[in-house]
Amino acid sequence: MRRTWLIFSQAVTVAVAVLFVIATLKPDWLQRRTTSGLPAGISINAVQPVALGRGEALNAPNSYSGAAKRATPAVVSITASKAPPRNPHGNDPWFQFFFGDRARQMQTEPQIGLGSGVIVSPEGYLLTNNHVIEGADEIEVQLSDGRRSRAKVVGTDPDTDIAVLKVTLDKLPVITFGNTDSLQVGDVVLAIGNPFGVGQTVTSGIVSALGRNQLGINIFENFIQTDAAINPGNSGGALVDASGNLLGINTAIYSRTGGSLGIGFAIPVSTARQVMEGLVKDGQVTRGWIGVEPRDLTPEIAETFNLPIKEGVLITGVLQEGPASAGGIRPGDVVVKVADTPVTNTSQLLTAVAALKPNAAAVIAVQRGDKALQVKVTVAQRPKAPPRHER
Repeated sequence: MRRTWLIFSQAVTVAVAVLFVIATLKPDWLQRRTTSGLPAGISINAVQPVALGRGEALNAPNSYSGAAKRATPAVVSITASKAPPRNPHGNDPWFQFFFGDRARQMQTEPQIGLGSGVIVSPEGYLLTNNHVIEGADEIEVQLSDGRRSRAKVVGTDPDTDIAVLKVTLDKLPVITFGNTDSLQVGDVVLAIGNPFGVGQTVTSGIVSALGRNQLGINIFENFIQTDAAINPGNSGGALVDASGNLLGINTAIYSRTGGSLGIGFAIPVSTARQVMEGLVKDGQVTRGWIGVEPRDLTPEIAETFNLPIKEGVLITGVLQEGPASAGGIRPGDVVVKVADTPVTNTSQLLTAVAALKPNAAAVIAVQRGDKALQVKVTVAQRPKAPPRHER
């Protein structure tokens, strides 16, 4: 037994000595595979390889080329044209005399708008922004492979600024939907679109914030904020992850100059997909509605009314004979929960009510002075929003 232990000790000593010599003289022999299981030459901070379709390349280290190749074929350029408004003085001889050819051009030149879109199904359905195609008489889509096609409007939802188009073409490239539930601030994203009409462009950045709302852009806001460059013409384009999966529809930028300042907003694909399914299936998006005017509850308001709560949504007005009025909700009530969903701001209240099924009863928890009440409201269907120029 003692002899066996002596032999084992000598063997371990020799092995450690050999390992030391190799580590000193030939360290590259020990770096062919790291302890994390990554191939040699790729650090844990590098972009992970992306498995694409057969015959497609993977992401190279420190490159997003694989994600771009996977996503860009499904991103299209959209040209929306609208007939020029009729000038009331167009037939006036004096108007024709003073303005000449310019007067005729003003009567005949269509208004052109440029934007982007994303192909999301082999049947030819596209997602874009409502403001890209709103009021258009003719919509043309150009694919990255050069093909062009007229597009038909399947439906629009101004409340989320989403529109669904349809084209009739064979062998369409289709983007893959990503998962926004696992999205985190700091994740790498790419913005793909047609900025300024220069052609398809890919920019990169990170997710700067999640759940941005109260920006006054849409009725229902839950934006992904990113510093990936988004410029005019990118509207309706794709925000994708480092694997080329669709995370959002690029919608707006914060800018004082008209160009990108590093603050852009995208509609989460979960919202866009829900809207698309409603528009394709029913021609409209069905949302709940109770008929109230909400306002965020501030600490100052809570103190003024001696409320025992600090969070909720103050009801400043109730539509006469509307669902909330019929259920017993009054101005001055503070909504703290809709069904089983807590609400702390106006955006959350709108979203929670919109998720309710029309013609069904819902229990809404309110704070009225020092009393906590449960109010049962029969939910109605949200009225269709008017076009932007009529709001």
